[in-house]
Amino acid sequence: MPRHAFKLLAVLTLAWLSVALAAAPPDLSGNWKANIAKSDFGPMPAPTSIATKIEQKEPSVKMTTTFVGEQGEMTFDLKFMTDGSETSNTYGPVVLKSKAKWDGRTLVIETKGSTDNGDISMLEKWSLSEDGKTITETSNFTGPQGEMVLKTVYEKQ
Repeated sequence: MPRHAFKLLAVLTLAWLSVALAAAPPDLSGNWKANIAKSDFGPMPAPTSIATKIEQKEPSVKMTTTFVGEQGEMTFDLKFMTDGSETSNTYGPVVLKSKAKWDGRTLVIETKGSTDNGDISMLEKWSLSEDGKTITETSNFTGPQGEMVLKTVYEKQ
């Protein structure tokens, strides 16, 4: 193989690898604790603490979240598929349907369901910082009581 052809092949291979690596979603796996002071719970009372364990094995993401607040402690186990297929999760007596996908480095989860009080929907965006030490979750919630925007900042433990 001529020398210039080898160099061209090497450059093309490196370019392909950099595109492939850039397209890979970030790994959100780990134990995360909310920094309550840096978070914004809108009209909701701030919880005492939130801890989330994320297990990511593409295309599956499992989140176990424990909230501690005025109403005591609540734990939810949630599963999502990042290939856009629908999953069902139970929040107390309510079953919600979710679809998740990657938008660059952000995990986007769209959730819909019905309660006795009416329909609810939520759009969550989970973004990992460049250094991998912080996740910012932004939730746009719409329900019978109106709309809310919440922001939770998590730090890796």
